[in-house]
Amino acid sequence: MTHTCVFFHAHPDDEALFTSGTMALLAAEGHRVVLVVATAGDQGLAAPDSLGDNALGDVRMCELHASARVLGCARVEYLGYADSGLDGAAATDGRVAFAKADVDEAAGRLAAILREENADLLTTYDPAGGYGHPDHVRVHHVGARAAQLAGTPRVLEATVDRHLLLRALRLIGRVYRFPAEFDVDSFERAFSAREEITHRIDVRRYANAKRASLTAHATQATGGDSVRTVAALRRLPGPLFRLVLGTEWYVQRDAAPGTRLTHPLAGLATTHPTPTEVAPAPRGLRPPGPTPTEVAPAPRGLRPPGPTPTAAADR
Repeated sequence: MTHTCVFFHAHPDDEALFTSGTMALLAAEGHRVVLVVATAGDQGLAAPDSLGDNALGDVRMCELHASARVLGCARVEYLGYADSGLDGAAATDGRVAFAKADVDEAAGRLAAILREENADLLTTYDPAGGYGHPDHVRVHHVGARAAQLAGTPRVLEATVDRHLLLRALRLIGRVYRFPAEFDVDSFERAFSAREEITHRIDVRRYANAKRASLTAHATQATGGDSVRTVAALRRLPGPLFRLVLGTEWYVQRDAAPGTRLTHPLAGLATTHPTPTEVAPAPRGLRPPGPTPTEVAPAPRGLRPPGPTPTAAADR
């Protein structure tokens, strides 16, 4: 029995960091994987010479499509909101910043996709939005509401085991001087406590696909005054890459206490429950993007800078 699984993210490259292994696993098992982003990530850092004459948002969407292809996605959609920036106050050229978007209106856009796909699974983020980015926090609220509107039977919140993250950061801090503005203790409130986590997915077999997904987001390995996360992870040797990135974590809020599962679809019914509330999509609104038959090609004339993100063997 195959299922349709929708992965909802705030920006291009979030899927590579948090859920790409799970996406590759599900696609390899024959399930339909759909990737939805709220914004094009146009407030992200990037070295100017990595863009050519193109706008950052256009290049990042091109990178997203490249990532989707190596992960086996069947469809990519963009909800059309502006990237809010880390403080939620970025200039948006008159567009609606996702962090300030009306939850019901944004949820209506996502719910339209969930209904069209008859989705069995939706992934969002934990209430903290992971590390607190305002667009990530909005993903949590919009995703929860969209699943309610569409009657999507399973919602998993992509997260990280906070205990393991803090332990790793403190070990790294013994040999590496973090930038002055980087506060390790702030992560005591980030992501999710170990006892909340219901799903621990072993994605080590899909490490090559995860590395290729990260490689697709070439602009996010450049820019800024410190080492970028994407760049640092891409440089990890194969065995260490699988150790560090070989597990992906999720929280299922309606699961029974003590639930510990190792597959995102474990125990999922093959028929959908009746939704408690189904609102029609806003009149005249259709989420922009490709038809649901296949991943659309990247914008004409654009190609992600850097190497082709093939899922080659780890070095």
